[in-house]
Amino acid sequence: MRRRVKAFSQFIDLAELEVIAGDGGNGCVSFRREKYVPKGGPDGGDGGNGGDVVVKTDPHLYTLLDYKYRRVIRAGRGVHGKGKDRYGKRGLDAGIRIPPGTVVRDASSGEILHDFKGEHEEVVIALGGKGGRGNAAFATSTDRAPRKSEEGAPGERRRISLELKLIADVGIIGKPNAGKSTLLRKITAARPKVAAYPFTTLTPKLGVLRLHDRSLVLADIPGLIEGAHSGRGLGHEFLRHIERTRVLVYMLDAALGDYDSELLDLRQEISLHDADLVDRPHMVILSKVDLLPEADIELLERGGIGMPISAITGYGLREFVVRLFDLVDSISEEGDDGGGDDS
Repeated sequence: MRRRVKAFSQFIDLAELEVIAGDGGNGCVSFRREKYVPKGGPDGGDGGNGGDVVVKTDPHLYTLLDYKYRRVIRAGRGVHGKGKDRYGKRGLDAGIRIPPGTVVRDASSGEILHDFKGEHEEVVIALGGKGGRGNAAFATSTDRAPRKSEEGAPGERRRISLELKLIADVGIIGKPNAGKSTLLRKITAARPKVAAYPFTTLTPKLGVLRLHDRSLVLADIPGLIEGAHSGRGLGHEFLRHIERTRVLVYMLDAALGDYDSELLDLRQEISLHDADLVDRPHMVILSKVDLLPEADIELLERGGIGMPISAITGYGLREFVVRLFDLVDSISEEGDDGGGDDS
């Protein structure tokens, strides 16, 4: 019996590569050899320049999976010069396609070479070597038959690290099984895996939320647990993905009841990862209120802890979406440097 192999894609957000630009081609030593021209001059052509290594953003990519196993990127060498003043061709460039939101660093020094945020950015990360000159370039009035040429210069070579940080307007943060993936499925076209056990979400997921003629990109960040910033659980691997979000949505499980403690835990983990994130504009929502008696929901609405919602029944979702758009709009009007609590 033949077994069906299930295809899947992996979310990879870190990679390290060795990039090698092409060497320049060598110049040529050559002299004209023609009938009735007994003393032809030098006609050795220059070598071609080596190809560059170019990093380009591709808006259709969302992972660095291509570079999980491909660890060396090499550009083409310039072609050597030839006689009859024929110059060598330039070496072919090597392209590295990455998702927008990727930070490229020098792996040795940690220096940021470029932070790619746009959808079609293109930056040369390693320059190809210059082609060597042929002997025709060395002819002078005192040396009309030079027998020297140059070798091509070596291309740049370096190790780089790629770190993907998802670009989203809103980051949804909560503990495992808080209902983040269910909410994302309900209000966007995203289809993350949903199940009733912790760590269902193993990778960040993006969805587009639309309201009339406006839209927001939402990111479902894998569940955080205490100690996530130092390596516990799964969420620590993805804390970097909230760094670019304009608004944070803290999701608390209404069925658990200990709201203040749960919110404090989430904010503490975020603070330990990046203290500035605590001041990021945010909302607090209480999920799974469909599991509570109606009287308890009314108490939550009056308590001011957060906005009660249910992704299963749709309770409170319309108001949540409107308030979320209003919050993002208010930040845009302030120049993206506003803060505060909209819980």
